[in-house]
Amino acid sequence: MLTGFAGGGLELRKRASGALALQGRFPYGKRAVLSDGGRTGRPKKEVIAPRAFAYRVDRPEEDIHLLVGHSFDKPLASRGAGTLDIVDSEEALTFTAMITEEMQQVSYVRDILASIGAGLTLGISPGFRLPPKRAVPEPEKIEDEGHDPENGAHNAIIRTVLAALLYEISIVTRPAYDEAQVEARNWQPAPTSRTGFINPYEGVVRWR
Repeated sequence: MLTGFAGGGLELRKRASGALALQGRFPYGKRAVLSDGGRTGRPKKEVIAPRAFAYRVDRPEEDIHLLVGHSFDKPLASRGAGTLDIVDSEEALTFTAMITEEMQQVSYVRDILASIGAGLTLGISPGFRLPPKRAVPEPEKIEDEGHDPENGAHNAIIRTVLAALLYEISIVTRPAYDEAQVEARNWQPAPTSRTGFINPYEGVVRWR
């Protein structure tokens, strides 16, 4: 599974029914540093293009989950359950999740709500994979940034995600995208045993 990271912030509101409304925003078109290149490599940066997630988001029958830390063992809400609403625009992907009273009694849900309330876990990270080239010939674009330190360019490799299949949105801790808070990843597949990520989708790669 590929994961992008951003920090548009999270907001919790109590409803009269006892449910909690959890709202978040993942901004498009922002450049994130995935790697500084270390001592000898080139920096790697990523941009998720506007409406990159449109294919599945625009199809209400496609289930999308809200998770804790990219773990399908820790769901918070989903479109299939009628507890997750997603709105896509040129500026951002926004969502509202209803955390029911029953779910609020689950231990990991109590933990993440407490962490959000304390301001410790406010990151938003979409979990996605690129579509096959037979469906989308150019789902991503790789280009050189060039070298112009005075204007913030440091010869990085820039990857722009143009089209992706969104399967989940996760609440995480650290941002790479400043506007939505969360952290960077590898550019290589990582086995489940190392990442601890339980992957229900064939051929999906996890970025971290």
